[in-house]
Amino acid sequence: MKKLISLKVNGKLYEVAVSPNQTLVDFLRNELDLIGTKKGCEVGDCGTCTVLMDGRPVNSCLVLAVQANGREIQTIEGLESPEGLHPIQKAFVDKGAIQCGFCTPGMILTAKSLLEKNPTPDRDEIRKAISGNLCRCTGYQKIVDAIEAASAEMSKRQ
Repeated sequence: MKKLISLKVNGKLYEVAVSPNQTLVDFLRNELDLIGTKKGCEVGDCGTCTVLMDGRPVNSCLVLAVQANGREIQTIEGLESPEGLHPIQKAFVDKGAIQCGFCTPGMILTAKSLLEKNPTPDRDEIRKAISGNLCRCTGYQKIVDAIEAASAEMSKRQ
């Protein structure tokens, strides 16, 4: 039996009926066609499915869609603005922190949450924040560089 939920995704309100066992990642990808949220390990180890729930990073493979009732969800698709790429997205491109791109949406959303709480993190704080997001391509150095560059750019804008 489906359950009616109400949630905001990328600023848009949805009222939908979902199966009680449907994960948030499956809901986002299959019902809303927001395929920027990736499915990786499906057990919460890799972080590729990271989205922001009420501003905090969560593994959407571990959250049931019904648990998102009344919550605000942000996916990578909700980050870009009419002005273009978000400074974190731009920094990832500029610093070469994107190779295969599979981990990128989760990394960027985790970085966004970090920079909202701590606008000027040091490299160790950045590494700790992204420790739940695995990357097999870049070796993390360029990702840390990108988050550091985004921090500097975002600080200039305020």
